[in-house]
Amino acid sequence: MVEMFGIANCDTIRKARRWLAEHDIACLFHDYKKEGVDARQLARWVERVGWEVLLNKRGTTWRKLSDADKMDLDRGKAIALMCAHPSMIKRPVLVSDDQIVVGFAEPQYSGLFI
Repeated sequence: MVEMFGIANCDTIRKARRWLAEHDIACLFHDYKKEGVDARQLARWVERVGWEVLLNKRGTTWRKLSDADKMDLDRGKAIALMCAHPSMIKRPVLVSDDQIVVGFAEPQYSGLFI
């Protein structure tokens, strides 16, 4: 089973979900806005892909943070920020078997599933 984590109204999430549906790949969707984010799961993802990959510094939520919140980032602080502000987690996070893919790119998804 493929699990996708993100925010339902995100354009990238929509593209990724459409791609999966077009390729008849079942997907269980976890919406951060409705269901929250589990700190332990986020910590496991950070161990696998790094907090630098998961933390979205391009979004509005990041830009609205105070300078103090943005300074001296490390693993713990990044996880705390992403738990407090799930919109700061890059989207989507796709978990399939033992793989974790952050973001959406058709070639990457094709490599996983086709």
